[in-house]
Amino acid sequence: MKLVVDSGSTKADWIALDENGNIQFTVSTLGLNPEVLTKEEVLERINERFDIAQNKDEVKELYFYGAGCGTDRMKNHLADILQEYFSNAHVEVKEDTYAAVFATTPRGEKAIVCILGTGSNCSYFDGTVLHQRIQSLGYMVMDDCSGNQFGRHLIRSYYFNTMPKELAEIFEKEYDLDADAIKHNLYKVPNPNAYLATFAKFLIQHKEHEFIQKIVLNEMQNFVDLNIKQFENSTEVPVHFIGSIAYYLKEELDMILTKNGLKLGNIFRKPIDGLIHYHSVHV
Repeated sequence: MKLVVDSGSTKADWIALDENGNIQFTVSTLGLNPEVLTKEEVLERINERFDIAQNKDEVKELYFYGAGCGTDRMKNHLADILQEYFSNAHVEVKEDTYAAVFATTPRGEKAIVCILGTGSNCSYFDGTVLHQRIQSLGYMVMDDCSGNQFGRHLIRSYYFNTMPKELAEIFEKEYDLDADAIKHNLYKVPNPNAYLATFAKFLIQHKEHEFIQKIVLNEMQNFVDLNIKQFENSTEVPVHFIGSIAYYLKEELDMILTKNGLKLGNIFRKPIDGLIHYHSVHV
């Protein structure tokens, strides 16, 4: 059995394939970001799913693509945890950008590949190797144009009284905006970045509002300037996107990329379907 896992900070999708590439089962767990979870928390999240726990000894290959796996230290740390749990498997851990590349980019094509979901990322794929100019420092100081960054904008504008009154009234009806509740989720609960990203749904629902439009377009321009334009040939290759933020704000994304002379490529909400094809055919 072969397991293919695409994990963000919020949720992880697991696909089990037989030797012929046929799907045996699909399940989801909470996200497995090694930068914000302990070993015990990772194992607990995996073991909660009966399909995974029941078949762990049958797994011969495990390909894991995940948020928080951008450094060798984090990749190796998570690989050791997974190897301990799936003791009979060959385990490979790659950062989530590789999942985005394999899902969006035709084999051998050169492209810039971006992730805009709970977090954000941007890389250049030369057809064979993935190149990055920026090493992410995580959600506290980076993650432009991500769900957690948009959540931060909304909470700040609400508390600093810069959010228009009509929006604020809707906002406070849809979320628990008590200061103690927010601080508890930010500082006491695992995955504060995923908590912040839950507010992005409000931003998407009200994206036509002038106040929201300004936040969205400013964040997208920041992402273009600080990430995509790091690559000298950015105007010469397609720019592909993976993630719910890119998917639900595709019109705004197209507008900003066109404004900057960039070519919008493929946009997928989740890469898992492309990964199934890739691992059935190429690996």
